[in-house]
Amino acid sequence: MTFTSDTKSIVVGGTSGIGKAVVNAVRERAGTVVAVSRSTGLDVSDDAAVAAYFDNQGPVDHVIFTAGSFAPGGAVAELTIDDAKQAFDVKFWGSIATAKAAAKYIKPGGTITLTSGFLARRTVPGTYVKTAMNAAIEATTKILAKELAPIRVNVVSPGLTDTDAYAGMDQPARTSMLDRAAATLPAGKVGSAGDLAQGYLFAIDNPFVTGAVIDIDGGALIN
Repeated sequence: MTFTSDTKSIVVGGTSGIGKAVVNAVRERAGTVVAVSRSTGLDVSDDAAVAAYFDNQGPVDHVIFTAGSFAPGGAVAELTIDDAKQAFDVKFWGSIATAKAAAKYIKPGGTITLTSGFLARRTVPGTYVKTAMNAAIEATTKILAKELAPIRVNVVSPGLTDTDAYAGMDQPARTSMLDRAAATLPAGKVGSAGDLAQGYLFAIDNPFVTGAVIDIDGGALIN
């Protein structure tokens, strides 16, 4: 899609990690890009707040949702439902609230791009919250692509990505963890936030892509 001085993009979750990389990539193009997140005052788990935010923003071309949530790990029998619900409130319901609110203001030729994760289709014991949440986002993206057409709706599914989500780890432990993961992947590396940003640009740029799950996982799903 052509970016002009009038093009407006909003990245929800755009102040850190993959979202920040998307913001930086879009800023290299014409137009304006707005980064919004909890740190800027938007709680995506509050659907009324999300609706009010987009009412105030008005017409927009591209909306990208990269906001994540802490998804507790553990066996199904061990985790509380409340903990699982909190994760869903941010990433799943936040995605839906954003798509619903933004759709009223998307200009012709515009897009909505959500974010899932490779565990949506990878069976790993102890990760049911992430698996269920990401699978739900991927399934709902296809429904949205039908219901909101001609707005194009897609979802990017990242694999292991080296972002500030791991900032709390001891640096040697973090490096060791990422190196071990890289050695198991067909791509021979873990993802960077910049690698992932290219997937969101692809979803925006290609006018023949909608309802798609765009895997950027270093080959994790074929392992």
